[in-house]
Amino acid sequence: MANKKDEQLKKFTINNENEADLTTNQGLKITEDEFSLKAGFRGPTLMEDFHFREKMTHFDHERIPERIVHARGVGAHGIFQLYESLIEYTKADFLTDTSKITPVFVRFSTVQGSKGSADTVRDVRGFATKFYTDEGNFDLVGNNIPIFFIQDAIKFPDFVHAVKPEPDTDIPQGASAHDTFWDFVGQNPETAHMVMWLMSDRAIPRSFRMMEGFGVHSFRLINAEGKAHFVKFHWKPKLGLHSLVWDEAQRISGKNPDFHRQDLYDAIDQGEYPEWELGLQIIPEENEHQFDFDILDPTKIWPEEDVPVKIVGKLTLNRNVDNFFAETEQVAFHPGHVVPGIDFSNDPLLQGRLFSYTDTQLSRLGGPNFHQIPINRPVCPFTNNQRDGIHQMVIHKGQTSYHRNALNYNQPAPVSADQGGYEHYQEKVDGRKIRGRSDSFRDFFSQAKLFYNSFAIYEQQHLKNALSFEIGKCKSEMVKINAVAILNHIDRQITQEVVDKIGVPLPDENHEVTSTKKSPALSMGNTIFKADTKKVAILLNGKPDENQLRKWIMKLLEHKVNYSIIDKKIHELNSVGKVTDTFETTDSSLFDAVLLISSETEISTPILEFIETEFKHYKPIALAVSHPKPIEYSRVKLNAAGVYDLTSSIIAPFIEGIAKGRFWERQL
Repeated sequence: MANKKDEQLKKFTINNENEADLTTNQGLKITEDEFSLKAGFRGPTLMEDFHFREKMTHFDHERIPERIVHARGVGAHGIFQLYESLIEYTKADFLTDTSKITPVFVRFSTVQGSKGSADTVRDVRGFATKFYTDEGNFDLVGNNIPIFFIQDAIKFPDFVHAVKPEPDTDIPQGASAHDTFWDFVGQNPETAHMVMWLMSDRAIPRSFRMMEGFGVHSFRLINAEGKAHFVKFHWKPKLGLHSLVWDEAQRISGKNPDFHRQDLYDAIDQGEYPEWELGLQIIPEENEHQFDFDILDPTKIWPEEDVPVKIVGKLTLNRNVDNFFAETEQVAFHPGHVVPGIDFSNDPLLQGRLFSYTDTQLSRLGGPNFHQIPINRPVCPFTNNQRDGIHQMVIHKGQTSYHRNALNYNQPAPVSADQGGYEHYQEKVDGRKIRGRSDSFRDFFSQAKLFYNSFAIYEQQHLKNALSFEIGKCKSEMVKINAVAILNHIDRQITQEVVDKIGVPLPDENHEVTSTKKSPALSMGNTIFKADTKKVAILLNGKPDENQLRKWIMKLLEHKVNYSIIDKKIHELNSVGKVTDTFETTDSSLFDAVLLISSETEISTPILEFIETEFKHYKPIALAVSHPKPIEYSRVKLNAAGVYDLTSSIIAPFIEGIAKGRFWERQL
């Protein structure tokens, strides 16, 4: 089936690789493009050089303001297809017709950093999906964390100002480990739950392909009979949910700051199309108040044990962009872009976002016609009486540009709901105008404790280490003390360990939430484990047995494991292929596992450092080493979990270790 969005974009695509004449933007053919027009070979440049002026003026204006948040991003095209009709819950066409394949564009991002920041910083990741449905664009503008820091959108500018680089120094970039962020946390206890997520391994994902996505807010699904259900949207990665470790994330930031975007591009180029399943948590409207939390509170999850996730469809990313600026940079998402059958809840953070997103696109994309940019255009027709404005790209014929009109028989005409027109859910609203917060939003700590209780021991330790690092980076003693006071409401043991490391007093009284409740879905230890698409570094030290190496490589490929062969220099291997990297051009942090093949009595320092770092990061290590003495004297423990001896030539256990990913037994 043809992809309607791809077909539409082809009309706006120019291939500059084809033979063509060089012209100005006015179509004038140009004879020279290397030298400006001068008065003599050593004379001044002349103002009449219209080609130079046009070329330089365009260059001076070819950037647009970066996003205030989510500036650092990468995008890809794909498709969404439904497994089963949701006609019981919604009349949205793309969620009821299982035969339809809906084109999508997805943009992943970090929140805090600028466009030039690194990919692997500790941060929330954006996961925004634009569905090009036959009824219009639906934008699911979410994150890889299912909640947010604040409950009311009026605090959003304050939160962003606090987490961004501090205004006096513009430091730090792409990081929350500084005074103003933790000062905000200390003064706003509603941040407690989200801070726990941010300090967890969820905030340093292994790849975009291996992280979850969430719509964050409570929305409504409306069926053809007008019945409403509350809904939360989830994206579940088919490769499972996996993270980096902190030291590894920091190394990658220096070795390859484009690590995540490169990973996405490469996977799609190689045909290893990333996949996520769409899951829905659904609550009948009449059950809205049957929980010990407010389902409209954006700082709360709906625990999956209480509200199961119903898997309903699959998202596949199968095409990289042709031009980063035209597509990824200019794509404009908005949570207010909905289709019939999807409506909003009274979540106060969502309500504010419905205003903010249009406003920011007007500034960033230069005016009200940003919907006409090819990447933003719906695949269905759009007609209305909106006219003119900067960057108007079409010529509207006719005398009338208003509604109602008789001169044009009242065209374009409104569409009734039964013919596909959008109809807002008729929620009954009755209340006094008030600035305040519902009492049902005032439990700030129970779910933070639930999140921590649900973790494996190593996950809990990582979270405590992250808190100690982040709060410890603050310079103000007052900020540290106030941040610790928030932790003291979540877990006393966390608080004790953090204060011991950062040198502030333990609060006198224990205000810890008393709860042992757990949610297994919150632990990354309960995810899917696959070897698929993971990357192995094959290190050569001396001349390898190429016949054996070829057999091992075939086994790796059989299990969809990627590999790179690394040696002191680039050279050909007779029957295996080419050495692709040297120890100077790559780093252990860029791989999921390592296989060392050594026929020499000595092993060089770069190789030992490579495998020691893999060991430090709990990754699987396979050794086919003729002379193991140098390994025995290294920091790699040969009898440790996840270290495999390949002298028997059997590689299957190593591949199982690649699937497992990390061997936390070494840490414990």
